[in-house]
Amino acid sequence: MTNTKTLAKEPTTDLLTSNLLKQLNLSSFETHLENIDQVAIKNDWSYELFLRELCLIELDSRAERKTSRLIKQAKIPPKYTIENLNQKLLSAKIRKTLSVLLKGEFVSTGGNILVFGLPGRGKSHLLGALARELILNHGISVYFTPTFKIVESLLIAKKNLELEKALKKLDKFDVLILDDIGYVQQSKDEMEVLFTLFSDRYERKSIMLSSNLVFSKWDQIFKDKMTTMAAIDRLIHHATIIEYTGESIRASEAKAKLS
Repeated sequence: MTNTKTLAKEPTTDLLTSNLLKQLNLSSFETHLENIDQVAIKNDWSYELFLRELCLIELDSRAERKTSRLIKQAKIPPKYTIENLNQKLLSAKIRKTLSVLLKGEFVSTGGNILVFGLPGRGKSHLLGALARELILNHGISVYFTPTFKIVESLLIAKKNLELEKALKKLDKFDVLILDDIGYVQQSKDEMEVLFTLFSDRYERKSIMLSSNLVFSKWDQIFKDKMTTMAAIDRLIHHATIIEYTGESIRASEAKAKLS
C-alpha cells in the first residue's frame, strides 16, 4: 500500500484506541503513538510512513524485552562478561577459537563446547561471557548452572517420576552450560541422570561444560567404564574442545598488580 495522504491534525489517542492496542499487544504503539503523531504532522508524513515508524519502534521494543528476558533466565553470573574477560591472558589458539564461537553457528547444529583446565584458569568466565554474547547478538536461549545443582534437581525429578518433564523443561534452552562437572558427587543415581541428560540433548541441543578433569579421569564421574565411554562419545561427536594450560589467571593477575 502506497498511501501518500498525510495525517489529519486531530486528537491522536483516546480510550478506544488505547484498548485496541492493548488487545493487540502493541504496547510500544500505545506508548509512542502520540509523540510519533506529532512528529508525523510536523513533517507531513504519509499514513504509510507513520505506520512503518510505529512498527519499527514496536519491533525494537520487543527485541529489547526478549533480550532482557533471556539474560534474566540464563542465570549467568553478572561478572562473566566479554568486557571483563582479560583476553591478553588467553592463548592465541583460544582467542581464535572464541572469535569463531561468538558467531553462534555451532548452536544451530547442536554442537558442544568443552573447556578443560585446572582451577583458576578462567573456564567458567569464558563460557559465561560467550553465552552472554550469544544472547545479546543472536537471541539464543541459555541456562547456566553448576553441574551439581542440575544433577540434584534431576534426581528429585526422577524420584518423583517426573524426569521426562524436567528434561523437557531444559529443552527450551538452546544452550545448557554445566559448570564444574568434575565436582559431581559421583553416586550411581547421579551418574545415571547426568548420562540421561547428555543422551537427551545429543545432536539436538548444545551443551557447554567446564571440567578440571581430563577425559581419561572421567571414570571418577561415571564409575562404569562403558558408561564413561558412551558419555564422552556423545559429547565430543560435535564438539569444540578448549584446553587451558599454563598458570592460573588469578595468579597472573596478582603478579601483574605487583609488577
